[in-house]
Amino acid sequence: MEVEESGDKRTSWSAAPGESNSIPCDHIGKKRKQDAAPEPVIRITEDEVEDEEGEIMSESLKESEEPSNKRVKPVSKSNSLTGVITPAKTPALKRIGLSISRSISFRTDARPLPPAPLRSRPKASSFPRRRNSQCWSDTVESHDLTAKEIKRQEVIYELTQGERQLIEDLSLLKKVYYEPMLKLDIMTESELGQIFGTLDSLIPLHEDLLSRLERLRGSEKTVGEVGPTLMNWFPCLEAYVTYCCNQVGAKALLDQKKHEKRVEHFLRLCQESSFSRKLDLWNFLDLPRSRLVKYPLLLKEIQKCTPPEHPDEDALPDALELIQSIVAEVNKKTGEAECQFYRRGLTYLEESQRLPEIQQSRFLYCHGELKNNKGQRLHVFLFELALVLTRPGEDRDGGHVFNVYRQPLPVALINLEEIPDGEAGGGGTFRGAFTGGNDKVKNCFRVSSRGRSKAHSYSLQANDSFSKQQWITCLRQAIVQSRDQTAQTSRSQFSLHPDPALYHIAELSLSSDTEMPDHTSR
Repeated sequence: MEVEESGDKRTSWSAAPGESNSIPCDHIGKKRKQDAAPEPVIRITEDEVEDEEGEIMSESLKESEEPSNKRVKPVSKSNSLTGVITPAKTPALKRIGLSISRSISFRTDARPLPPAPLRSRPKASSFPRRRNSQCWSDTVESHDLTAKEIKRQEVIYELTQGERQLIEDLSLLKKVYYEPMLKLDIMTESELGQIFGTLDSLIPLHEDLLSRLERLRGSEKTVGEVGPTLMNWFPCLEAYVTYCCNQVGAKALLDQKKHEKRVEHFLRLCQESSFSRKLDLWNFLDLPRSRLVKYPLLLKEIQKCTPPEHPDEDALPDALELIQSIVAEVNKKTGEAECQFYRRGLTYLEESQRLPEIQQSRFLYCHGELKNNKGQRLHVFLFELALVLTRPGEDRDGGHVFNVYRQPLPVALINLEEIPDGEAGGGGTFRGAFTGGNDKVKNCFRVSSRGRSKAHSYSLQANDSFSKQQWITCLRQAIVQSRDQTAQTSRSQFSLHPDPALYHIAELSLSSDTEMPDHTSR
């Protein structure tokens, strides 16, 4: 075995692929030269064997001086050096052998190094992109304003930033959703026009307000009067009547189109992208309405932070009253459009179900899913003047229809009964409390009609206690308003056609001694 030291103080042995693992010796005990096959090469570090080098060399000399009749045991292929080194009696040699066997192996053939693992390309962040939460105080270096005035500037700055963010969202909605779906023919131009409505007209409207607010900022980035600017701009929000009224049909069409594979795939990819902030298409389409109802809240905050004798003191109340009336008008028109939309979707199984109160209703109080006493899921509509129970279905085109279930109830004739939780059904009225075999009711109430030839009673169950309270509140409100309206109508009809026997009462006075004429003979 031959030792070679390189310049970097490393010792190595190597073995060629075709080399025999036995070590032949001649008759005088000297090793024969083998030119064809080089010696095995094994690499070890010098610091591992520096303190044991002397002992190894002395042991090797003793072995070379042994008699020539001693046969050398062939060395079998191994991945360690323990089979090559003669067992030593000294503990030091055992230690170096174990150390070498752990760190060195024979290379019987040329094997390339394993390729370095490729670095995978980092995926795009799936976290929603955060909005800039900068405050007005962050935009100015110094100021000498009071705490109340600082709060006022913060609210005005929030108003301005809200306009900027809404413009960004509406522009993104057009570029990322509308235009690609039109170019890729995912939806037709008519369908997209129905879903997006008058969205294009809202972007320049809010850009106008943003430019007005930015012009109000002085050299110190503070805003003085904001009331007159808002008073002049708020009438532009009447354009929201058309947009919000269209949303009822837009939502129904969008829900219908989501069942198509191409539409669902496109919308899912957009929602998973970072620009969407985990919002779906409808969340973006509903942003203008959410912005509209926020204007009164912002104005109230500005008014609260406006000190007395400020130039805005008189203008802000007028602006607040104006925006509240606009929001109320938009809500009213939207409610009428929603009522008309669902009224058109009703399918009557019997002609007796067509109550005049349904057609006379101008708005909806609420609607949603409830269960009947058989556990069947119903979609219930509480119109202004009628309560209608339906079963959802689809028409030939895949659109939603509502098949009227049982007899609708006029709101003015409804008796409402709240059923406490835990009350036993009894008498088979509740089939397992509408669910799996439990006789205790939960989140239930009962509605019945009065004053008609045939009474109808329906026991209904809400999904949870919160939903139940919403239904009960809306029903009570509808019942009271409907009865008040009925009574008012009766009084007005009576005033137009009074009883002739009471004509003389209007001619009397408290100080009159005129005798009352006798009308009983008439």
